[in-house]
Amino acid sequence: MHDHGHNSSREADRKRLAWALAITVAVLVAEVVGVAVTGSLVLFADAGHLATDSLGLVAALVAAMLARRPPTQRRTFGLGRAEILAAALNALILLAVAGFVVVEGVSRLTDPPPVPGLPLLVLGAVGLAGNLVALRVLGGGDRRNLNLRGALLEVVGDALGSVAVLAAAAVVLTTGWLAADPIASLLIAALIAPRAVMLLREAAHVLLEGTPRELDAVDVHAELQAVPGVTDVHDLHLWTITSGSHAVSAHLVVDGVRGVQCGEHSVLDAAATALHRRFGLAHSTLQVEHDEHADHEHTC
Repeated sequence: MHDHGHNSSREADRKRLAWALAITVAVLVAEVVGVAVTGSLVLFADAGHLATDSLGLVAALVAAMLARRPPTQRRTFGLGRAEILAAALNALILLAVAGFVVVEGVSRLTDPPPVPGLPLLVLGAVGLAGNLVALRVLGGGDRRNLNLRGALLEVVGDALGSVAVLAAAAVVLTTGWLAADPIASLLIAALIAPRAVMLLREAAHVLLEGTPRELDAVDVHAELQAVPGVTDVHDLHLWTITSGSHAVSAHLVVDGVRGVQCGEHSVLDAAATALHRRFGLAHSTLQVEHDEHADHEHTC
């Protein structure tokens, strides 16, 4: 069940991703030109980081577009989970970038290459300005959207990379200490890796049909058990279809007398209303059954 507000939010997030991609590609082009002019290895590494993140943003944008497609008979939930897959892909890309930075940073500690300070300072400032604009664009999106959060983390990594370029350039210009660049790179990797691991864990939790973190299965069970006419609840399942869209299914057992008095539809209506009011669960699949039927089921 998707309401108009949810679809509007997704459309706004898609536009944010498109703007962030355009800004990132513009900064990437500027850095590639800078590499051609200066031959700087440090700038080349940062441009490679930007190119990787641009691919991640493309994946996020494609996923957001796929998520807009309506459900079909073959894919009854639609392609909303493409956004979760994109978030997982972005997390893996970030981890790969962090690993590359660590390897390169350690290798350069003993023999740091010469760094042209002034061009790096200028291009680092340009890159940081672009990253801050992209962060502002993405920052107004839906924080529950893992796909958007993955893209946001990539732009944060880009911004940190620009800060590292600026810091290294400033140190080299003022002191001539070339080891400043690999040390700054290692600090950036230390900041990126934990966030990437956290994003990957959240994406895996959704893909493995885990209970949404903002919901408690015990509380949902108790709420359903408290519905008038319900004597037992079993086969309760809670999962996330895609970011911001949760679902629940359960079997509600009613006894013969109270079930007749309350009526099947009134039990269903009361249960669905309770789930929506307390937990915001608008997508519910509930089965009402009598004691005799429950005795014939094989449940875990």
